[in-house]
Amino acid sequence: MNIEERLFAMQDIRYREFHKGLVPGMPEDYIIGVRMPDLRRLAKEIEAEPLLSTLPHRYYEENQLHAILLSGMKDFDQCLKQVERFLPYVNNWATCDGLRPRCFAKHTDDLQKYILRWLEDKHEYTVRFGIGILEAFYLDKAFKKEQLKWVANIRREEYYIKMMQAWYFATALAKQWDATFPIMSTLPDWVRRKTIQKACESYRVSDKNKSTLRTIL
Repeated sequence: MNIEERLFAMQDIRYREFHKGLVPGMPEDYIIGVRMPDLRRLAKEIEAEPLLSTLPHRYYEENQLHAILLSGMKDFDQCLKQVERFLPYVNNWATCDGLRPRCFAKHTDDLQKYILRWLEDKHEYTVRFGIGILEAFYLDKAFKKEQLKWVANIRREEYYIKMMQAWYFATALAKQWDATFPIMSTLPDWVRRKTIQKACESYRVSDKNKSTLRTIL
């Protein structure tokens, strides 16, 4: 069977109807209805090249497989090339957030110039991806204060960009409080309020810091 046939063989109609609500705005037949554990198993069984070389994909699950395969690639240069090729076709938050190449963690210096370009891209999910990469790989050893400004200076109205800004700053407050709190006043109102909401819901932010955040709502 080809990949489409294998995906339909794993189809769960009830799960499809549930998942359609999580990824709104997609065409009626875009989601097949395959659970993520099944997709991860399939990704280990298929030959990667035919899927990676064929864009755009017809189905959501094909894009999810694409993201899984790229996330597992070990060669940084090849992975980066493939990510850049794939990003213009990413059309929803779930595929975007599922694309987290693990090899990026060892190449944070080399990656920064690409992140800056992604943050300025016209495509909504390319910007979201850039912010997500900063959240995933740059809030620990690779952290620099200037990165906070990169995200704070984004002025876009797309919901999924603003939401990822909030996720980024909520995580930054948990990991880099002293550097992050002073920049909160520079954030757009919606992003600031959503950041505070998420930080106050997080077990990683202390009660003292949550109280401080509530004073700037």
